[in-house]
Amino acid sequence: MKMRHVTIHTDRFEEEIKFYEEHVGLHLVGDLRPMRDLVFLANGEGETCIEIIHTPSAKTAGNEYISVGFQAEDVPKKREKMIAAVFDTTPLVSPREGIQFFFVQDPAGVRIQFI
Repeated sequence: MKMRHVTIHTDRFEEEIKFYEEHVGLHLVGDLRPMRDLVFLANGEGETCIEIIHTPSAKTAGNEYISVGFQAEDVPKKREKMIAAVFDTTPLVSPREGIQFFFVQDPAGVRIQFI
């Protein structure tokens, strides 16, 4: 079985789309606007998507308890870019040799791990 998508409800719809396009490198693969503020972003067709739904009452909708991980080519460099883009990041963690990661929150409050 293949995972199709992760859904994020947010009251910060446009900011959320911009985050995943500019900072994660995903692009739109499905867009239901203007019928409904709902989009799918992924690395390409057939890949696992991030589904973003505009839900004005969502606030963070418990999103701080969700974590989504993305592979970065150079984790320390990615962290520096996120800091330069004015995101609060966790310290760089290296639980064992060859593994490094950090977390940042997206505009909807989802914890994003770059590993």
